[in-house]
Amino acid sequence: MPVALARRTFLIGAGVAMLSRGGGFAEEAKAPPRVLEAASGRARLSPAPAPETELLGFLDGAGKVASPGPLLRYKQGDALAVRLQNRTVSPLSLHWQGLRGDNAMDGVAPLTQQPVGLGQSFDYRRLLSDPGLFCYRPSVFPASAALAGRGLKGLLIVDEPTPLASDADLALTLDDWWLDAKGALDETFFRSAAAGPLLTVNGAGVSAAYTLAPRARVRLRLANLAIARIMAISFEGVRPYVIAIDGQPCDAFVPVRQTIPVGPGARFELMFDLPTEVGAKARVILREAESDRDLAVFACDGAPAPSRGAIVSLPQNPALPREIKLQQSKKVDLVIEQAGERWSINGQATKAYEGAPLFRVKRGMPVTLGFDNRSGVPLVMHVHGHAVRLLHDLDDGWEPYWRNAVVVPPRRTKHVAFVADSPGKWALHDDVLPHEAAGLATWFEVE
Repeated sequence: MPVALARRTFLIGAGVAMLSRGGGFAEEAKAPPRVLEAASGRARLSPAPAPETELLGFLDGAGKVASPGPLLRYKQGDALAVRLQNRTVSPLSLHWQGLRGDNAMDGVAPLTQQPVGLGQSFDYRRLLSDPGLFCYRPSVFPASAALAGRGLKGLLIVDEPTPLASDADLALTLDDWWLDAKGALDETFFRSAAAGPLLTVNGAGVSAAYTLAPRARVRLRLANLAIARIMAISFEGVRPYVIAIDGQPCDAFVPVRQTIPVGPGARFELMFDLPTEVGAKARVILREAESDRDLAVFACDGAPAPSRGAIVSLPQNPALPREIKLQQSKKVDLVIEQAGERWSINGQATKAYEGAPLFRVKRGMPVTLGFDNRSGVPLVMHVHGHAVRLLHDLDDGWEPYWRNAVVVPPRRTKHVAFVADSPGKWALHDDVLPHEAAGLATWFEVE
């Protein structure tokens, strides 16, 4: 099913580009890699007459710098084969957010690889065992916030063998920026962890608009690529079902108040049917204290689409455990505190991805992590290479979905559990990337 990334109103079927998919592990392993060329250049984030902005980004098919970068699309069981070519003066890597396992390809410098310098390249090759929605960005400590904040980021879609039936398969990428009066990026943005005043949708400073048939079924792949903003996103005019979170399927459910909290780096997949009347509209809305704004508007026009029956769940991932034996888990608590602009874990300033690991475990052992946030700001704690369960605050249960990262409110504690099934050195940090740069980063090892 094609993915439409248009920034303006269009009719599905008109001008929708087909995205290539790989052809199997053996063929992809032999095939030349797809090149992602990182470069600096100017791009338009706001409508004219606003000036263009100097960004770091990945070259698109026309040789222009774009953010987000090219959408990569494969099918489950294919091998990802991507060559990062660095044409910038900044050392780079590519971290594949949400992909489990394959530590050597996790793209965290200096933990799993050395950064890629100016004029150098690095080939990422890994089996795509899980379907889902993922994203890519540099992970080079302590520069990740500045690199991603300047535009180096993009989406990866891995289709399941038999996708759920839909009339439109759409990607909605959200980002924010802090520009000065001349349209240049404000350098303080990469350190402040504040929300940028300019919000972009699919790379443009205007909401996305789609014209679809009444009753059309939409699969919406929504990703927050901002470096710090936690977004509350609501749906009006439709009944949305969440079918996957952070790249892992879940039992389809309608979120409370039809609103989902989307932290930086988080991805949600949703299915919904548009209204049946010509002229009716549905909206995806960003809820903010000052005012709400439309992220996407769906207008109904033309002949009604055929009825597709009830929305169903994706198949669950059989590679993830049905049960985590919490009583047998290694329990590790992280007391997280902020002193000025710096962060500490368990009373010590961290060495981030250097020095000794926070903990070591044998492969196959269950792990319970406690994130004790003693600061006055929310955190988004991310465990690399694994999918985790968010544990209930008051009992021994867990939420019925998997996550890469969990939001930890100010002065609260949240617990997650996972089975350490992938050997290697894995990063553990705050996905609010200015916090990571200021020391809220560590690592663990699975032996």
